[in-house]
Amino acid sequence: MRWKSGRRSRNVEDRRGMRVSRKTAGGGLGVLVIALIAMYFGVDPSVVLDQGQLTQTSDTPYTSQQTFTPEENRLADFVSVVLGDTEDTWNELFRQMGRTYREPTLVLFSGAVNSACGFAQAAVGPFYCPSDQKVYIDLSFYRDLKQRHQAPGDFAQAYVIAHEIGHHIQTLLGVSQKVHNMRGRISKVEANRLSVMQELQADCLAGVWASHAHKTRQILEQGDIEEALNAASSIGDDRLQRQARGYVSPDSFTHGSSAQRVRWFKRGIEIGDPGSCDTFSAKSL
Repeated sequence: MRWKSGRRSRNVEDRRGMRVSRKTAGGGLGVLVIALIAMYFGVDPSVVLDQGQLTQTSDTPYTSQQTFTPEENRLADFVSVVLGDTEDTWNELFRQMGRTYREPTLVLFSGAVNSACGFAQAAVGPFYCPSDQKVYIDLSFYRDLKQRHQAPGDFAQAYVIAHEIGHHIQTLLGVSQKVHNMRGRISKVEANRLSVMQELQADCLAGVWASHAHKTRQILEQGDIEEALNAASSIGDDRLQRQARGYVSPDSFTHGSSAQRVRWFKRGIEIGDPGSCDTFSAKSL
């Protein structure tokens, strides 16, 4: 991926090395445990973390490392460029829609972080909090993406950020609120299917970013799309469940199968139109 000459975003909040007090949502430690379990099975932790407001603070602080390796700082620079590129793309696309794009903040943290959606440790992976419209990522996740999920490459890393920005787009367009309102009125199986639609739409929106970014700034190199498709496939619910449980339970999917995630990301890249990402009306996912 050609990124080193890209514009750095001003919307990066670097909290690496900061001292963090453990704060939890209304459910206390149980919410954190559920979020960790959710992440293990491929569930977006924000679905768990945004269930309540911060109400408790323990006496046990968390202190992360104070110095960073050259590789960690390179990744921080990379993330800033990718975020800046998503800003350029979505500012233009929103302008074409007659809307104004509200740029999100991306928070870098190490070990643990407090957000408006609750306290989270790095194990939950990258997540988007609609309550404060911020994306949170511990850069150590990229090591897991490469080693645990066998999805190396800088464009695979960019896909992860673009997916979370996709959730921000859903918040700005009112999709996230509609999904949240519907969850309380439907069965667990139906709620899981609704979550899959939301996640696949975020994958498609990530593809839309990639399509426009390459057309306008020629960011892609040979093999980049394959890297992102491999990442999408590696974190499909079916693959994660088979690794964790030894079997697959489609009714419990919350992000979509590997094939579905690849299909919708490719759709976004090939068509390049946010309107083509309406997973909620699709006859087949």
